[in-house]
Amino acid sequence: MPDLLIELFSEEIPARMQARAADDLKKLVTNGLVDAGLTYASAAAFSTPRRLSLTIEGMLDASPSLVEERKGPKADAPEKAIEGFLRGAGLTRDQLEERDTPKGKILFAMINKPGRPAAEIVAEVLETTIRNFPWPKSMRWGSGSLRWVRPLHSILCILSAEDGAQTVPLTIDGITAGDTTRGHRFLAPDTITVSSFDDYSAKLKRAFVVLDPAERRDTIWNDATNMAFANGLEVVEDAGLLAEVAGLVEYPVVLMGQIGDDFLGLPPEVLQTSMKEHQKFFSVRNPKTGRIERFVTVANRTTADDGATILAGNEKVLSARLSDAKFFWENDLRIAQSEAGMQTWVDRLSNVTFHNKLGTQAELISRMEALAGELAPMVGADAEEARAAARFAKADLSSEMVYEFPELQGLMGSYYAKAAGKSDAIAAAAQDHYAPLGPSDDVPTAPVSVAVALAEKIDKLTGFWAIDEKPTGSKDPFALRRAALGVIRILVENDIRLSGLPLFFSAAKTLMRQGMNALNAEFFKDYSDFAEVLPFKTNVLQIADQDYGEYDDTGSENLLSNLLSFLHDRLKVYLKDQGIRHDIIDACIAMEGNDDLTLLVKRAKALSETLKTDDGENLIQGFKRANNILSQAEDADGVEYSFGADIKFAETEEERALFAALDTAEAQIKPAMEAQDFGTAMSAMASLRGPIDAFFDAVQVNADNATVRRNRLNLLSRIRTICSSVADLTKIDG
Repeated sequence: MPDLLIELFSEEIPARMQARAADDLKKLVTNGLVDAGLTYASAAAFSTPRRLSLTIEGMLDASPSLVEERKGPKADAPEKAIEGFLRGAGLTRDQLEERDTPKGKILFAMINKPGRPAAEIVAEVLETTIRNFPWPKSMRWGSGSLRWVRPLHSILCILSAEDGAQTVPLTIDGITAGDTTRGHRFLAPDTITVSSFDDYSAKLKRAFVVLDPAERRDTIWNDATNMAFANGLEVVEDAGLLAEVAGLVEYPVVLMGQIGDDFLGLPPEVLQTSMKEHQKFFSVRNPKTGRIERFVTVANRTTADDGATILAGNEKVLSARLSDAKFFWENDLRIAQSEAGMQTWVDRLSNVTFHNKLGTQAELISRMEALAGELAPMVGADAEEARAAARFAKADLSSEMVYEFPELQGLMGSYYAKAAGKSDAIAAAAQDHYAPLGPSDDVPTAPVSVAVALAEKIDKLTGFWAIDEKPTGSKDPFALRRAALGVIRILVENDIRLSGLPLFFSAAKTLMRQGMNALNAEFFKDYSDFAEVLPFKTNVLQIADQDYGEYDDTGSENLLSNLLSFLHDRLKVYLKDQGIRHDIIDACIAMEGNDDLTLLVKRAKALSETLKTDDGENLIQGFKRANNILSQAEDADGVEYSFGADIKFAETEEERALFAALDTAEAQIKPAMEAQDFGTAMSAMASLRGPIDAFFDAVQVNADNATVRRNRLNLLSRIRTICSSVADLTKIDG
């Protein structure tokens, strides 16, 4: 069984495309071979800046011969129909078989498909793969029609077996496949002839080409960390940069250079960002001081002077880059420490659009300031400090440093706030109010940061919902799903109890105060009356009970409840990752107070733990049996059995035991639910499993005696009422 080796040798492939391209090459070729009848034992793909390589081991040397059975028309069909079938099958009339079927005599053709040699199939599959390769971007060069990511120079394609290697006959746009490749562009550019994958990889290594990108990554990281350790330093980890640099070199040579003393006073994040974005350098940190003091670069070759010339050139270019960063930093500090301070930047944001329907960045800041002040008492923050933090949280968007490096927004705001003499809480809020940006990011925990982060996300969700810019399918251009998950995580992970509907209403009220006429005018047509009659006590979270829906007399979806449903959907995703089923979450969402997300999560977790026990799981069956019998009886009788169960009408011990158990459970559940002690309430509910099972085993609910029947149905109603006070168990699957 031969092995197949393919190499597509070209000009430098962008690093970001290499891993995907290697996977695509493997998938397209192996799928094509299997479809043609060539199975194999294993396959592996590799990439370097100049080549995509694929090795396939244990492949069949030819596709198997097959006999295809093809059903034709009826034997007495018109001649033209039969002739058409014969042409398609490539047979004559006497080669057809006539078979009796339930539909009469039918003609069948048995078409022999002889096997084909592997080389012929490989040539076809590889040509199709090359001509239809899914590069994100490709180019055409010369006079040919072939498109590739960069000009393709050569194709290596050989089948190797014990008796030697065979070149697959293939020519594409004047490029004929062969058994040769080339080594490193500078260190070993001569032609190399290979006979197998082992021979290929060994000769490439001798020609200064490390074929496996994982090996290049390991080499870079090990050499860099050892070099830094020898100098009492450490390399700042950056997996993305490591993968990118490994895609820029075929033969990695790690060099460590110096950063000029003039630049060591820059914030470490500025140094790290500038070196990464512009030069693809790794930052080297002094663990004692936290300062970035050196850099690591990766050359693509060895030199006679051990990289001294390369380092000198890199240091010169880096100095120019960091001179710009130093200028931005010093100029920004001058503004932050001036008499007007960061307010200068805030004022500039009046000319920066946040969204054409939601106003400027300055108007966004004004809304955040108002909402952060309302939130502050609920999260343990000082209201004035929270408002000040919201006012300056986005000021750094006007700074020159953030204009040059947008990824530093927030972080630079923190530095500038400290330089301007703001409190540590205000400085922290500037950096933390964007968090969490991803599911693995930490959430802000400082009270002021929490208030500002919630204000920013709540305003964003309310505003974009109001202008009907909701996420659709996989599209979420304004990252509203991330904002919703951020609200959920901040509340839940900080154990903060807040009611969502009043918060979103307060955010909408602030939008209207700014005159955002792009809001859903129909929903808010009675808004002014709503604002007048809505009674406030000390803050927005003490809004008296209101039916938010009654103000939407247009029949359209209520904005607030629609937004709450969106949060519930994100909550399901959040809790599913923690092993809590959707039906359990639905059972808790159906209860009152479902806009208190922290309370909702606690209830869902308690119910989930309860249903993992035998008592909890079996209780669901007993509850559903009781609910089904009761619902059927109420439908049939046209009455509601919800009052009047009396133990004096009980006829069996099991019936009396259930009365007692319900009394005990109710006495435990009611105070537990009032205290929001869901664990105790769920445990009390689960304790009903035994008495309910015993009741159904011993008692016939629909007794002949009408009084006894009515009493038992009212007893089932007590089961439904008590259990439903904990969660809507009708929504639980099973």
